[in-house]
Amino acid sequence: MQQAHKEDWTKYEETIEQFIQVIAKNMNLYGVTPSIGRLYGVLYFSEDPMTLDDMREALEMSKTSMSTGVRALSDMKMVEPSFKKGIRKDLYKSEEDWYKSFTSLFGSRWRHHTETNIEEADEAIQELLELKEETADDNLKEKINHDIERLEYAQNYYRWLMKFIHVVESGEIFQYVPKVEQQKKK
Repeated sequence: MQQAHKEDWTKYEETIEQFIQVIAKNMNLYGVTPSIGRLYGVLYFSEDPMTLDDMREALEMSKTSMSTGVRALSDMKMVEPSFKKGIRKDLYKSEEDWYKSFTSLFGSRWRHHTETNIEEADEAIQELLELKEETADDNLKEKINHDIERLEYAQNYYRWLMKFIHVVESGEIFQYVPKVEQQKKK
């Protein structure tokens, strides 16, 4: 390979690696470790599906770490199994549609936490109502009433948030905030 071409390829690899590092660093927004973020970045820029051995070699990590990472990414719908005739090992490729990955991941994570918060608010209200019935302290009763109003406000917010989560999960969000379509480069 000519020296100029070799330098071009080196610059290309450095640029891609730099972007993969950014992906890895920002994956904590999705509750993902940087190493799993790097795995996603490598899969995303790979021309072909990869085996766990391919990933281990590319990232110099253990096969167990790769397996755990692929499972986590698969659960988040960011990686999917792939098949190639004549290859017996499991192959994986990244989900190319980041919008789909985001809506799936956002929905599942936020739904879980929001449902938990609704349940906790329900339990707190029930416990406060029971305490209000049992106590003779008028100041405490007043404080309980005030805090139940706060908890009911929180519940209303969480119910609104569940509607928003549905809008994201269903894809309706794209009616309000359209996807940016990819322009083909020459």
